Amino acid sequence: MQGATLERLTLDDMIAKSTSIVRATVAESWTAFTGPNIYTHYKLDVSERFKGPAGKTVEIVVPGGTLGEYRQTVSGSPNLKKGDEFVFFLWTSKSGMTWVTGLTQGLLSLYGLMTDDPTASRPANRELMLDPATAQPVRDTGLSMKLSALRSRIASRTKVVVAQ
Repeated sequence: MQGATLERLTLDDMIAKSTSIVRATVAESWTAFTGPNIYTHYKLDVSERFKGPAGKTVEIVVPGGTLGEYRQTVSGSPNLKKGDEFVFFLWTSKSGMTWVTGLTQGLLSLYGLMTDDPTASRPANRELMLDPATAQPVRDTGLSMKLSALRSRIASRTKVVVAQ
């Protein structure tokens, strides 16, 4: 089992640190070893892009997973299922791999999908988090806002917004 100490990120931090922000559905997943570590790869079908390059799909990588008789878990690492729909805050590393910004902090569930304006939210994270300014442990707070307000917030803090 591996652990992670997370930097607490505000919504504005996540917007700034993310190379792309998308509304997407998990289409498929697979696991693979990279050195001694297991990573779960997910293919996402993008339905809306708030920030970042155009594209109908994106592949992301999450630390941990199960491969044969081996299993690795990483605290704070999301476990996604086929058909799950989220707003994903993503960042692409220099190696070209795309990760969820802040692990579970960068996933917002969508509620009220049958309404004109669903709600994007996530509960408070229970993992150890540090304040980036003081490096002291802090408690996370959840996040909940209408999708229209989230779109506006991202647009107001992003120089170029690519719409689909």
